[in-house]
Amino acid sequence: MMRLWPTFFSLVLLALAAGSASLVAPTVSGRIELSPLPGISSKQAQSRSDIVIWLKPVHTSGAHSPAPEHLRLLQKDKMFHPHTLAITVGSVVEFPNLDPIFHNAFSNFDGQLFDVGLYPPGTTRFVHFRKAGIVRVFCNIHPAMSAVIVVLDTPYFTTADRDGRYRIANVPPGAYELHVFDERALNGPESQVLFTVEGNEAQVTAPPIHISETQYLNLAHKNKYGLDYPHSSVDAEPYTGLPK
Repeated sequence: MMRLWPTFFSLVLLALAAGSASLVAPTVSGRIELSPLPGISSKQAQSRSDIVIWLKPVHTSGAHSPAPEHLRLLQKDKMFHPHTLAITVGSVVEFPNLDPIFHNAFSNFDGQLFDVGLYPPGTTRFVHFRKAGIVRVFCNIHPAMSAVIVVLDTPYFTTADRDGRYRIANVPPGAYELHVFDERALNGPESQVLFTVEGNEAQVTAPPIHISETQYLNLAHKNKYGLDYPHSSVDAEPYTGLPK
């Protein structure tokens, strides 16, 4: 199903050095406070672990370049695992098919366009992500399957835990923008939050970030050809061509 995709949200984090002799790389921690959909209690609300938080240096000179990685986005039980995957620019994502049926992962939204094609059980495909952005991933056969890949040009990122808490370790002193992405939220923090991180502090606590998902809508998306999914695609599987 298609979401009304939000934009990510930005705060400003100022980190100032307090003298080169005593500099340490602090850990920045904070908490995401979430307003769920109407009629859903806090216990029933979806885990906050799909929310991505990252720090982007304001001054790029001398900034650490993120190292590319090799990660996997599994296809199992007609679902992508994990639903949200944060990676660095230049990384390769593998799409193993662990189901006994065909899959066809693709993205034709903003971010990076790709189509790995139709491939059978027990095989895999690879995609190289070359630019930062939000990549929406779907399956051309199963309309209920969806995932989000957040491609980042900074090494300072994490995802929240189920309670909304997060920690970003080894953040060098400097000026940063604090970004938050939640695919179910249409509006982010209403104002910028400014605070200072001294270079000789080991722990820095960011102000709580409140995000609302109360206006989230779950709408049908198109297949990779820009057409509606056939009605039969919800349950039918393309077994044609499988060895007997």
